Amino acid sequence: MTQRVLIAKDNPTAYKAMMGLETFLAESSLSKTLKELVKIRASQINGCAFCLEMHTREARELGETEKRIYLLSAWEDTDCFTAAERAALALTESITLISQNHVPNAVYEEAAQHFDKQQMGELIMAIVTINAWNRIAISNGMMPQ
Repeated sequence: MTQRVLIAKDNPTAYKAMMGLETFLAESSLSKTLKELVKIRASQINGCAFCLEMHTREARELGETEKRIYLLSAWEDTDCFTAAERAALALTESITLISQNHVPNAVYEEAAQHFDKQQMGELIMAIVTINAWNRIAISNGMMPQ
């Protein structure tokens, strides 16, 4: 696929707005590893090769294991993830696939058992932000480096 628009260069104001979300998330109380797992899982669902390459690399740099990265797409069938991670991944899938079932109460309530209200807001924003980045990367033909 051919690169179409490079938002950072061609529309720096829009890019700055997205980076504002990244700044907020960088300062959030969520662990960096959890944020990377969320980014990878949403990117898997959305089929964003650019973001998958970036976030699997970043997860490895944070010390995430190859095994957990490989099994992330089948997280429900493994015992590699904590209860909090599993709740965050379920919420990630529900928000990413929001047109299918919206966000079921059971999924939200399970996540709320592991994260306080501030963290829930941060988690939702992390999921929304990676979904936005996926859509930007895919629609603009961005390819892995």
